[in-house]
Amino acid sequence: MSDLANEAISLKGHKDGYEIVLRSAAKFSDIEQELKQLLDHLYKDNSKFDADQVDFKIQTGNWLLSADEKKKIEDIFANYPLFSIHRIKADVILKDDAAAIIEKNMIHANADIIRNGQIKTIDGDVLFMGTVHEGGILQATGNVYLLGKAEGIVSAGFPDNNSAVIVGDVTHAQQVRIADLVTIFDDEVQPDESKPVVFVNDLHKLAYLRMDELKKLRPKIYAKFGGF
Repeated sequence: MSDLANEAISLKGHKDGYEIVLRSAAKFSDIEQELKQLLDHLYKDNSKFDADQVDFKIQTGNWLLSADEKKKIEDIFANYPLFSIHRIKADVILKDDAAAIIEKNMIHANADIIRNGQIKTIDGDVLFMGTVHEGGILQATGNVYLLGKAEGIVSAGFPDNNSAVIVGDVTHAQQVRIADLVTIFDDEVQPDESKPVVFVNDLHKLAYLRMDELKKLRPKIYAKFGGF
């Protein structure tokens, strides 16, 4: 389908479907009006559509639609059973969302003392140089790199990130956790000092690797640190 353009919106045809682009300089009332006209036109000429359902991507560029504006667009589409919205996408995000993404992807240095009954939660990766006493919990949504002393519980990938790893000395820890998986260390189960990398294997179980095997397992970790 060739591109169909108006003042407030434009329609683009792609191999994988259709895209409606909203012009950021347009008034929303004009977008509503032109969108109704466009869908009316397409719906009356629906013989060109082979599928029972036609999905449209809505591209808003530098315009972040409010919840109310999104609802109005969805309500317009609801009048045309053949058509549906695949997704509404902008080229920008809210400052708070951007800050949260940056925070989540940072490696945080921490030297706290986590005592019995205390829980320290880090959003993102943590380079931990403090002490986790017995009964204390260090947990991160990302990876945990231990340079400090862990006598309590060390948890990476909290609550459901299976790709996270724990790297460091856990020989004195009570437990290690990644996502929903837990290993409790006792007289019968002890960590292997020669394999300080804890990860989730293909069988969805906690497993252990040597440090020199980490790069093959998680090459992105080395890129994050600027290594090669």
